[in-house]
Amino acid sequence: MANREALRELQTRLASRLQAARNEGLSVRWLAIYVGTGRYLFPLAQCGEIFPWTSVQPAAYTQPWFLGVANLRGGLCGVVDLLRFMAPDAPSTRAESDLPDCSLLSFNGAMDVNCALLVDQLSGLRGNDSFASSAPPEDGAPTYFGRTYSDAAGVSWQEINLLTLSQLPSFLSISA
Repeated sequence: MANREALRELQTRLASRLQAARNEGLSVRWLAIYVGTGRYLFPLAQCGEIFPWTSVQPAAYTQPWFLGVANLRGGLCGVVDLLRFMAPDAPSTRAESDLPDCSLLSFNGAMDVNCALLVDQLSGLRGNDSFASSAPPEDGAPTYFGRTYSDAAGVSWQEINLLTLSQLPSFLSISA
């Protein structure tokens, strides 16, 4: 129970910081998240709301990475397991019991994408000053990958362009 309260507290703090960043024009550029063992940066301008895990109604005859639809603020929203989308052949390391600790991150409403991504953990907001170096995407990387950033400890963070991701035919084709 304490973990759920701590998660809600973190989500509340992140949501207020996201709103402050949008309103005050802070130097924050990304929302940092964990998906599986990967560390990712989502451009803040492309992020919508953060929701705690909620019941998702499965949809028949869809890709394994499309979890179904969820009621988010009174509207139906498709839910994509980002880990399974990025690595469809990899075995899932997430157990059903881990889902209540996960979050759903919706796309910015201006992108007109009625979708939320399942992410394992939120890590906070990041700006350019959070990183010591960056490199362009590697050859053969997915088109939605942006630069790779390294923080002072040498930990790599991969930028994901949500707009590019949302327009991929493979992302839009949820039918199996």
